This record gives sequence, structure tokens and C-alpha cells, in this order.
Amino acid sequence: MLVTPAYAQAAGGGAGAAMQFLPLILIFAIMYFLMIRPQQKKLKEHKNMVSALKRGDQVVTQGGLIGKVTKVKDNNELEVELSEGVKVRVVQTTIAQVLNKTEPANN
Repeated sequence: MLVTPAYAQAAGGGAGAAMQFLPLILIFAIMYFLMIRPQQKKLKEHKNMVSALKRGDQVVTQGGLIGKVTKVKDNNELEVELSEGVKVRVVQTTIAQVLNKTEPANN
């Protein structure tokens, strides 16, 4: 019998292969709950905030400009008045925060 010890040890390693993937699965699960899921939630909240913008809301852009929404356009644009007579066109998704929401007028 000329069987070397290396061949004799290699025969019984079936359960070890599944155990090698367990740490990778755990790392992915932790990354999902700590990084991916909160980012998706934040993105969904921002999308809802932007879609609820209306005329008269005071907003802050990502560039740090504070202004009042004067017009909401259909093509993903807003017209924001920065000061009296100074109006700029802004893409809706660049709104970082809504400072003051306007209440609907009761007519």
C-alpha cells in the first residue's frame, strides 16, 4: 500500500465547502441592513418630498441657495425666487430640504 497521507486526508471535506460561504453570506446580510436598506429608505423619502413640492414652499438647494418656489413645471423643473425679482430654474431633484411648507388656501 503506497497511499500517501495527503490523499488519505483529502477524501472527507464535503461539509467544509458550505461553511466557507457562510461568512460571505453573513457579511452581505450585515452590509444590506447597515448600508443598502437605509440608503434606499432615504432615497424614497427624498423622492416623496420632491414630488410633494408646490408653489410657495421655501426650499434649500444642494448648492445652499434658499428660495421660494414660484412655479412647478411638468418637466422636472422648478422656478425658485431667490430674492425679489431674481428667479432661477432648478431641477427638482436638487432640492435638499423644504424649510416651510405652505398650507392649501381655503377658497
